[in-house]
Amino acid sequence: MSALIEIEVTYALPKKQILKCLKVPYGTTVAQAVQLSGIRNEFSEIQPDNKNLGIFGKIVKPETVLRNHDRVEIYRPIIVDPKEKRRKRVKKVIASNKMN
Repeated sequence: MSALIEIEVTYALPKKQILKCLKVPYGTTVAQAVQLSGIRNEFSEIQPDNKNLGIFGKIVKPETVLRNHDRVEIYRPIIVDPKEKRRKRVKKVIASNKMN
């Protein structure tokens, strides 16, 4: 097995996305990859924790060891609960139907 693996670290805002391709030592963790990527220098709001890191859409712990070609994703906090947003939308539709 090679001493280095190829990975990607990505973070997205509504109007700006960043993707860093890196070669890191075998055994590198998700948290280490975020640090090595330098993304936190560009986006100071990023605070890697157990809830906002994933690999290909699956939440993982910061100490998860990466494999070759993994993509580390840094997620933004959810501002509005999707279920609550849907409830409000349904109530609005029901209310507008009653007025018609």
